[in-house]
Amino acid sequence: MELTPRKIALHLGLFLLTFVTTTLAGSEWIYGKSILIPGYTWEDFLSGMPYSVPFLLILSVHEFGHYFTAIHYRIRTTLPYYIPLPPFPFMIGTLGALIRLKSRVPTKQQTFDVGIAGPLAGFVATIAVLVYGFATLPPPEYIFQFHPDYQQYGPDYASVVYSSSFLSAGAADIVIGKNLLFILLENLVADPARIPNVHEIIHYPYLFAGFLSLVFTSINLLPIGQLDGGHVLYGLLGYDRHKKVAAVVFMVFVFYAGLGSVTYFGPLQDPWWYIPLYVAFLYLTLTGLRLSWQDTLMYAMIIFSAQFLVAWMVPGIKGYPGWLPFVFIIGRFVGVDHPPCLVEAPLTPWRHWLGWFALLVFVLSFAPAPIEVIIYPPAAP
Repeated sequence: MELTPRKIALHLGLFLLTFVTTTLAGSEWIYGKSILIPGYTWEDFLSGMPYSVPFLLILSVHEFGHYFTAIHYRIRTTLPYYIPLPPFPFMIGTLGALIRLKSRVPTKQQTFDVGIAGPLAGFVATIAVLVYGFATLPPPEYIFQFHPDYQQYGPDYASVVYSSSFLSAGAADIVIGKNLLFILLENLVADPARIPNVHEIIHYPYLFAGFLSLVFTSINLLPIGQLDGGHVLYGLLGYDRHKKVAAVVFMVFVFYAGLGSVTYFGPLQDPWWYIPLYVAFLYLTLTGLRLSWQDTLMYAMIIFSAQFLVAWMVPGIKGYPGWLPFVFIIGRFVGVDHPPCLVEAPLTPWRHWLGWFALLVFVLSFAPAPIEVIIYPPAAP
């Protein structure tokens, strides 16, 4: 693709805007300094850079892995488009980045190579950031600069301060749901006495940036459609088997994401109008399967019924509603199947091993509930 000054300015402008929004997000997550609150200073902005710099570095390594592999195969492509998020509370500053291929990828091998290059490159960068973060953890007293009221409880503060009786009404408690790789690295690299509590990881910028990068990696490596993991699965299994496996994975993901959205405790608690709206959401999401409307509705009702039945049999069980926007985007805009390439020649043996390793990275990086924000209600009278 010809890079005109106008196109370069667009990509550079999006990158700079995303750098600003992620830095603003970093200062809010780490220090509670929001630009929406009067008194925000330049020093407050700079305090967010230990989060934004490694986070954007990993995202850039990921996207340029795709970019340079596409260039290697002479596939026309754009530079990365960075996607900023406004500096609202609990925003992470970006929805990531993406490139657009401007020409069709002719072979399955090239599709595989372009798809796998990004997540593997980003994965290596993420490991480096997390190893550095765990190896340079500050002493436990570090957390008291953010929560001076915790200091009176000493090293055992966690047994007191995370209870609902301690937190005031309206307080937000943010809990990080670790994945397998995060747990593995903290056990291999970190000083056990300095490992932060899951409630406080947001105050450790390298760990938080690395953790979010693993979340982005796991989303990209979902073996569905034309996500990176979809390209990998297509390369490993071919068109027909990919279509079947991706459909099953997608429906399981939809089931888990919405589990607990419909509840039953004695009488039906949800308002009656919520049920048809939720079924309509499932129907629109499952259109990504590209089935007839009757079959799509049937699968929507099956998933709804299964979620309802599980919630009735196991009260309090829940999935992670934070995944619902992602399943909707995949179902409506990305699609579940993968278009066939002109050349369907089998992958080389070492690419097969690399593909299965990428799917292992997905398993190690996936966190069932990455971030939970708990708002405590007023105490009962």
